[in-house]
Amino acid sequence: MSSLFRAIRRFRCNRSGNIAVIFALACVPLISAVGCAVDYSMAARIKAKLQSAADGAAVAAISQKSPGFVAASAMTGNGSVSAGVIDANHVFDGNMNQVTGVSNISRTSTVTKTGIQLASKLTFTADVPTTFLKVINFQKLTVSGSSSASASLPPYLDFYLTLDVSGSMGLPSTTSEAVRMQNINPDNYRQYPTGCTLACHFSPQNSACTDSGTQAYPTNNYCLGYAISRVSQSGYAGLLSNTTVNSTYPSGKKLPSSIVSGLPNSLYTNLATVANCPSAGTDSCIQLRLDAVGYAVNQLFITANSSMKVTNQFRIGLYPFIRYLYGTYYPLTSSINGSSTNSSTINYAAANLASLLDTNMDSNLGSGGTHIDTALTGVNTLIASVGDGSSSISTIPYVFLVTDGAQDPQVKGVPNGGWSGSNHATTVDLQGSLSTVPSCEALKSRGIIVSVLYIPYQPINPVNASFAGDEDDYANWNVPYIPASLQKCASPGFFYTANTPSDITAALNAMFNHALTTAHITR
Repeated sequence: MSSLFRAIRRFRCNRSGNIAVIFALACVPLISAVGCAVDYSMAARIKAKLQSAADGAAVAAISQKSPGFVAASAMTGNGSVSAGVIDANHVFDGNMNQVTGVSNISRTSTVTKTGIQLASKLTFTADVPTTFLKVINFQKLTVSGSSSASASLPPYLDFYLTLDVSGSMGLPSTTSEAVRMQNINPDNYRQYPTGCTLACHFSPQNSACTDSGTQAYPTNNYCLGYAISRVSQSGYAGLLSNTTVNSTYPSGKKLPSSIVSGLPNSLYTNLATVANCPSAGTDSCIQLRLDAVGYAVNQLFITANSSMKVTNQFRIGLYPFIRYLYGTYYPLTSSINGSSTNSSTINYAAANLASLLDTNMDSNLGSGGTHIDTALTGVNTLIASVGDGSSSISTIPYVFLVTDGAQDPQVKGVPNGGWSGSNHATTVDLQGSLSTVPSCEALKSRGIIVSVLYIPYQPINPVNASFAGDEDDYANWNVPYIPASLQKCASPGFFYTANTPSDITAALNAMFNHALTTAHITR
């Protein structure tokens, strides 16, 4: 009996067979753990591929020139962009075509336009069959995710080029061009015997230039500065001959009588002639400031065309002014890629801005002064609404004021009428006496950006204090007040200065690019 009890006690205490039992019991969770890692690793790889496909689809759906981007750009309101949704789904499906080991893929795409903002989102779910986890009755793993992207649509912008075409913008464009004008211009020689640099533009006979009262020699009682600037300089010099200095010929020069009797048209019929002068220093013409402005505007058209992301994204209009704003000279148009030699295009209208210089004949512009405040008020009236740039019917307006900044309130009757009003120059803020410029504030208060290009007013030298109530001195005394007055008019950061033709071109392009950048940031 005692032997039996001893045997039972030895069996109870012997543990040598537990390893097999424990191993058998531990195999189930161990295999499950290893299988879980393998299956989850596979699911993670599949999800990464799904995520990559979703990322690509979300970005592609709103990329430039994609169907969604193009469709959204043409929309006149906000909302879903169905073309973008279809494109996102196609891109996602195409990316997943070669992916195996996944089933029950589901994706939902949205593409939405809000103002000029475009947003896309794609969400997905899919099943990844398991291998090892089936041991514990997990037949699949479900993965999900999403991807979002955003982009700015190209803003639709309107540019109102408000262009000073008053007499002082008829100055030669450079110092060397001014010297050429002084050497050959007969206008106002009796007041300015060292040479008149202003290409006088009052075309009616007996208006501002008369043979016995102002000129260096008989000119058929016409001002010739502008006409001379349009013809061959060597050709004109060849017409002049020396003569005895007297009251009729104070400069000792004269033109043939056959030319004088037909002035100014006889110059155009006898000499090589240009319609405009895009370059300084050529024999064919003398470049005036407005020639340089016109050339720069045409370069601006080139910049705008190269910057355009969607059809008709930009509209540009030309609005010259003297006493009045010429609102119908060339109103807003998206056709800015024409020929500067085709009279029906805005490119031609820009190139020939100098032809609008004060002739005292154009009732659309008026005559005699420089009424910047009136011009800006007129532009404000033209701008019917201020949009958010999201469509061609909700455009963002910009006003580009190009001027030498001398506000001159005088008036001359059209045609060949009398003078009225003060001829003493001032500024749009009345030489600093106004804290703000009302005509500029009226635009800015509506959310309209006013961008100003100041082409510095050139002091008159020599001064003729006896001429027109000392008009020259008052003009010179006004010059220091001009920059601050125009800065006050401009929207913050939108004041530019340009002295030379190349500066004018660079400044107008900078103004355009600044407007484009600002429209993207603020809208």
